[in-house]
Amino acid sequence: MKLSLLLLAAMPVAMYAQDSIAVRSNDMYPNTFSSGSAHVQPFNNASRRFNDWSVSIGGGAAFMVHSDLKSITDQKINWGYNSYISLDKQISHLFGISLIYQKGETTQKAQLEGTAGIAAGIGEAKTKYNQIALMGDVNFSNLLRRVDNHSPYRWAMHGYAGIGIMSFNTSLHDNNEFRWSTVPARIPLFINQKLDINSLYYQLGLGIKYNVSRLIDLEARTMYMISGDDEFDGGGYAGPADYDPSSNVSKYNMINKRRSDNAWTVNLGLSFKLGKHMTHLAWHDPLQEAYYRASVLENKSPELIVCEKGDADNDGVCDDWDRQPDTPSGARVDGAGVALDIDMDGVIDLNDKCVTVPGPVENQGCPTNK
Repeated sequence: MKLSLLLLAAMPVAMYAQDSIAVRSNDMYPNTFSSGSAHVQPFNNASRRFNDWSVSIGGGAAFMVHSDLKSITDQKINWGYNSYISLDKQISHLFGISLIYQKGETTQKAQLEGTAGIAAGIGEAKTKYNQIALMGDVNFSNLLRRVDNHSPYRWAMHGYAGIGIMSFNTSLHDNNEFRWSTVPARIPLFINQKLDINSLYYQLGLGIKYNVSRLIDLEARTMYMISGDDEFDGGGYAGPADYDPSSNVSKYNMINKRRSDNAWTVNLGLSFKLGKHMTHLAWHDPLQEAYYRASVLENKSPELIVCEKGDADNDGVCDDWDRQPDTPSGARVDGAGVALDIDMDGVIDLNDKCVTVPGPVENQGCPTNK
């Protein structure tokens, strides 16, 4: 089931990653690099303006929730820990992706119902886990930032979602452990899940980042992990018979009907931004760049000097680019300041008596009658 979900999630990525109009060589579009536009520039390290890589580390508390054995019972909290390190790549100012490794441990408790619960007392389990996941990061603050917000951009809210694989080891102890094995007696219940495709898990959460400096961000995040395993809380192996409503066997993994034991983590960490540029792409606000360019235009001098060298012949064309600076007064000129001669007979239209018919200069531009 998990493998099918993974393939289903990967299929759209594989499909949309194909470029149906990919350019195979520069010969297809001269003077371009990726499309038919004549002004496309190559995107390489020299043209980058922002840093887009970072390394994040952090840690915090972990709790087993929505499971058979829980970390929060009778208003008491059984604390666990979670730690993480990730390599982060910012794709745009709105979206990034991370490869994250997490390691942690949870402590959870529960009591069986009826006489089995009286005999066993309160069962306590521990889960130690290692996880590797690919996680997407959406910058909600950049996505929802108001166009009239000119304030400094230092706080940002992020949303996370990802998929990964994990391994975990669990142990469970209660006052009646010998019922699981008598040789040797009182062996606690152990589960050892290897790291493979059958250990898929999912996670999603929210976080806040604060831009401390050009190199460091402070981050706080809370994540909800969906294990997909009814053994993740240490309640024992779960088989089809365990979920039979008519079964009289009392087991920890039958305390509730959920078949996925989930965990919740709260973390505080640091993100170290890599690169030589002054700004990281995650903190780039395109609106601020628009404000800056508008401000430059607003602050420019309103006095525009049209003709530095003047217009000596008053033909409306500045002497800076007038190709005929001594045009006769009253003559119509073209954009280069040259007097018009429609019939191209060498007599400008101002002096041409036959404007549309070529003629010699001696006859004022009119043809000679023979």
